[in-house]
Amino acid sequence: MPVNPDLQGRVFPPVAPYLVGREKVREFARAVFATSPLNHSVEAAVAAGFADVVAPPTFAVVVQEATLAQLLAEPDAGIDFSRVVHGEQRFSYSRPIVAGDELTATLSVTSVKSLGGHSMVTAESAVVDASGAHVVTAISTLVVRGDE
Repeated sequence: MPVNPDLQGRVFPPVAPYLVGREKVREFARAVFATSPLNHSVEAAVAAGFADVVAPPTFAVVVQEATLAQLLAEPDAGIDFSRVVHGEQRFSYSRPIVAGDELTATLSVTSVKSLGGHSMVTAESAVVDASGAHVVTAISTLVVRGDE
């Protein structure tokens, strides 16, 4: 089944809030070899003007994952996960993510294209904090390989 072009423009409900934990930030920082003291030391982060440790920029994928799960589970999407390759990832930040943030994300499908028998689905996950202020938009392009 090909990817449903009617996905373009679809907005999914917000996912449950994600509470950013200090140790999760530190674990993620270690996993991506982020060595900034801001990612590991509360004292360094506070001295730099932050409330707590600062997440590396790619940490937003942790929050985005729940929104992409909605898309992949959509019955009429026509997306076979076994044929998905992650094509591109970008982030647009209003401010860094810090431990203690309670973040909620909402996914919008911004583009569905067919190229050479494959489909490219671009989705944006807008992430806001508990006050509703924008923190980051995570933009992913998924390539869904066509039939062989």
